[in-house]
Amino acid sequence: MRADGRRFVDRVCLVTGSTGMAAAAALGLAREGGRIFVASRSAEHCAELAERIEAFGGQVAWAACDLSREEDAEAAVRGVVDRFGRVDAVYNVAGISGRRYGDGPLHECTLEGWETVLAANARSVFLVCRAAVRQMLGQLRVDGMRGSILNMSSVLASAPSPVHFGTVAYAASKGAIESLTRASAAAYAVEGIRINAIAPSLVATPMSLRAQESERVQRYLRDKQPLAGGVIDPRDLVGAALFLLSDDARMVTGQVLTVDGGWSISEGAEQHA
Repeated sequence: MRADGRRFVDRVCLVTGSTGMAAAAALGLAREGGRIFVASRSAEHCAELAERIEAFGGQVAWAACDLSREEDAEAAVRGVVDRFGRVDAVYNVAGISGRRYGDGPLHECTLEGWETVLAANARSVFLVCRAAVRQMLGQLRVDGMRGSILNMSSVLASAPSPVHFGTVAYAASKGAIESLTRASAAAYAVEGIRINAIAPSLVATPMSLRAQESERVQRYLRDKQPLAGGVIDPRDLVGAALFLLSDDARMVTGQVLTVDGGWSISEGAEQHA
């Protein structure tokens, strides 16, 4: 690490998503010297995030795109290289919650819900990872490393909560991301490409507004996520994410880091009231 603690000076970072956890991480990466490329569905949100980064002198570019489309995912990575010359770090945050499309418990989940969520979450991560790895294989740093990738999973992939968060397609999409992460990390470690995942529980993002507005869910979370005492602030994910993307974690690959405020080891209020 540099003496000033800025771990991403001269590093090019692609962040997918432009609000919540993605925005918090992009700001953190930029403050540590990273050149940021944001790829997200919403041009408005991309532009707003870019303005926030530029306000403190950060370098940023962006593209509005649908990363579940092969051509868009490849164009996003190509756009990073066209703008900044390379891609050193990728943080795959973009994704959806599919209740409005029909996701839910297995006996209620619709085929549309299943396919929409798998496409938006798992397929998009696959496409961005594939395009990024293809680019990284053609670049090499003096230390023998080629780049790092961090994928967004969820605690629901391994610690379900069917009463309040019984969405089978969402959980399956995150489980697929974890398997993709491990398999890819094993394949590309020899090439100097690190691939990890982060698995948060309920974080205060636009996607989780339904849960945030439910008093019953809030009571549940106060005990289920005792370190947060409720919903986790997106900024509480930034330290873990930047660690895994940085050279501080240069010996770490194929891992899923759970950042859940205690979710996976706590019972929840309704189970011990």
